[in-house]
Amino acid sequence: METFFRTHQYLVEHVQSPVERYLMDEIDWSHRLIGIKGSRGVGKTTFLLKYAKNNFLPDDHSCLYINLNNFYFTTNTIADFADDFRHRGGKVLLIDQIFKYPDWSKDLRYCYDNFPDLQIIFSGSSVMRLKEENPELSGCVESYNLKGYSFREFLNLMAGKSLVPYTLDEILDNHQEITKEILTQVKPLAYFQDYLHHGFYPFFLENRNFSENLLKTMNMMLEVDILLIQQMDLKCLNKIKKLLYLLLTNAPTTPNISQLSSEIATSRATVMNYMKYLKDARLLNMLYYEGEEFPKKPALVYMHNTNLIYPVSFIPVQKQVLNETFFYNMLHKDHRLNKGEKNIHFIVDKKIPFYMNDEINTKSRKMLVDASYYVTEKVESNEKNIIPLWLFGFLY
Repeated sequence: METFFRTHQYLVEHVQSPVERYLMDEIDWSHRLIGIKGSRGVGKTTFLLKYAKNNFLPDDHSCLYINLNNFYFTTNTIADFADDFRHRGGKVLLIDQIFKYPDWSKDLRYCYDNFPDLQIIFSGSSVMRLKEENPELSGCVESYNLKGYSFREFLNLMAGKSLVPYTLDEILDNHQEITKEILTQVKPLAYFQDYLHHGFYPFFLENRNFSENLLKTMNMMLEVDILLIQQMDLKCLNKIKKLLYLLLTNAPTTPNISQLSSEIATSRATVMNYMKYLKDARLLNMLYYEGEEFPKKPALVYMHNTNLIYPVSFIPVQKQVLNETFFYNMLHKDHRLNKGEKNIHFIVDKKIPFYMNDEINTKSRKMLVDASYYVTEKVESNEKNIIPLWLFGFLY
């Protein structure tokens, strides 16, 4: 146990988290069993360590961080470890990479039922279905999703600001005033292209080549977050990688399932399942017409965020592609998006239509239908129904 305490103290003392993540204020920390899900690379480990640093002294043995990569847990159970920890005065156990431990959900349920004086906060992959696939956790676990940096978080970090988030209703109703207030403090467009290229994943702060690091992370998503957790055969890996590449290099695209099935030599149903796994791993987003959903073919497939587009793109990325991908990624955390008809790119929450164009001109204005919002990258001083794209990066 002392080895774990020493490791915990070192990690907490050296954790670097220059941005206070939005999720820290959204979680109800009174729950005894809390799950933090998120895709690889968004900072789940840092999030757990920052929670410990914010609330406990590094040498306070009432809080302990453990990583289930540790070989100790090949012969020792979480339940026995948790019991030993609480007998030593432990109150809060932070468990990283919970999926690395077999039957983890049963052990967590045992701890919840038998150790009412112990709080457990654990991290897991975005592909995990904590309640749906683990009925023993129903009614006892509170699950939250940690996303990568929003544009607001990135902007605060790079510009040294403390800009606050806004709800979608606040942006739609008061975007002119909000935009003017932000512009008195910073010029968002000066940072926007950098965010689109490398601002979503916190590891851009590391002293390593970002694109190579992101490619490594993407491969880990496929090999661990999909194959390992879904218990798939290794021979499926190349098919899934090829499918991702075909979709990525054409996104946003209306997928031809029959053609994709032929190109990766598998069935149409398997192609759809692979696409669902890629979506759960936060590599893809699938956009449907209202009233349709998986397992039907999506109207469009987008990359999950703009950073994913660059490492495999050997031609300049179109601005419209980046803008639509950014908009989808920023809104889908708390809102439902559907494909609109004709010139409408997105219908948000089944009622709010958005049209997107890089510039405002006579031709594009004619496409703007009544009650729609026009989203454009370049505008800073805006009209009532024309909103700057970057402002949607302030939703969290």
